[in-house]
Amino acid sequence: MKASKIAYKPVGFVLGAVSGMAARAVFNKTWKLLGHEDDAPGATDEERAWGEVLLATALQGAIFSVVKAAVDRAGATAVRRLTGTWPG
Repeated sequence: MKASKIAYKPVGFVLGAVSGMAARAVFNKTWKLLGHEDDAPGATDEERAWGEVLLATALQGAIFSVVKAAVDRAGATAVRRLTGTWPG
């Protein structure tokens, strides 16, 4: 295993936690902007319709994926700047 990949492991864990928190914040703001209630519906929320539950889940998944990819890419770029090699 390359040294840059080993060095990136702890950075990756931290970035994963940060990206999860950032994605949650972005989703919450987006959900509010769409004119819905403060809390997105859960899969077992009896008071919400199927469409709303599925829309919330799809939106949350898309936002999480984009934020995670952006944070991972920025972390890998930073490691390359520091070590001279790409961590992947």
